[in-house]
Amino acid sequence: MLTNLHARKKAQLVIGLLAGVAFGFLLQKGGVTQYDVIIAQLLFEDFTVLKVMLSAVIVGMVGVHLLRSVGLAQLHSKPGSLGSTAVGGLIFGVGFGLLGYCPGTVAGAVGNGYLDALLGGVVGILIGAGIFSALFPKLQKGILKRGDFGDLTIPQLLKVNAWVAVVPAVVILLALLVLIEKLAG
Repeated sequence: MLTNLHARKKAQLVIGLLAGVAFGFLLQKGGVTQYDVIIAQLLFEDFTVLKVMLSAVIVGMVGVHLLRSVGLAQLHSKPGSLGSTAVGGLIFGVGFGLLGYCPGTVAGAVGNGYLDALLGGVVGILIGAGIFSALFPKLQKGILKRGDFGDLTIPQLLKVNAWVAVVPAVVILLALLVLIEKLAG
């Protein structure tokens, strides 16, 4: 079934589009496409964004590993490094702090008709991607390779079954969600 879908690129695009629309709709319904909510998160005044993202991590992690366990999905880990994580985090953090949107919420905010997201966010993403592309050959030979850990996943690093890493992570994230709710309430 999935091998057939893997060969159908147009079907994949349609599924991707529908999933993206659903994602944007859910972000909007969760209130995390609103500038005020995002800025309040950055100021540690409103934890809506954190709660939505932690919930998404839990659902995604369990969902991917359930699908993988029954043979309906495969992981295709990409190689990484501490340097690429630091550079990516810095670029993401600066953009997020300056504009108040991340790439997912900026798309949802554009869908809501927010001009700051369209002009600052989408244009900023395009300019940032262009600058990064221009600098990539130099960065690739330098900082992006520092601390290279390849395509290693946490379960592979620990040499355990994936569920041995997933279950404690879910428990920790659920406990964090409960703690946030108690402290905010």
